[in-house]
Amino acid sequence: MDLENTKAQMRKGILEYCILSILSKNSCYASDIIRELKEAKVIVVEGTLYPLLTRQKNAGLLSYRWEESQQGPPRKYYELTDDGRTFLTDLDSSWDELVDSVNLIRKK
Repeated sequence: MDLENTKAQMRKGILEYCILSILSKNSCYASDIIRELKEAKVIVVEGTLYPLLTRQKNAGLLSYRWEESQQGPPRKYYELTDDGRTFLTDLDSSWDELVDSVNLIRKK
């Protein structure tokens, strides 16, 4: 079994949760989200982010606004909607339950 492939699948499974968590702090430009995900070693390929942002926006979890940039074209800033905040709260509970379950199994 390929360890790197398994690790990549684990990261992929939590990527949407991580995006919502990042945006819960403040609205962000896509490159800021990518930077934070890379720093946390959650994302390797940048192209993965944009389809996820679109899917979350279409699901009503995110919205965006355009802001003028002094370094080029306007930038799209993403932020959580009220539905996104509610969904993230539910995911936080699910995450805590999952971590507790895995830790219970690991300790046996």
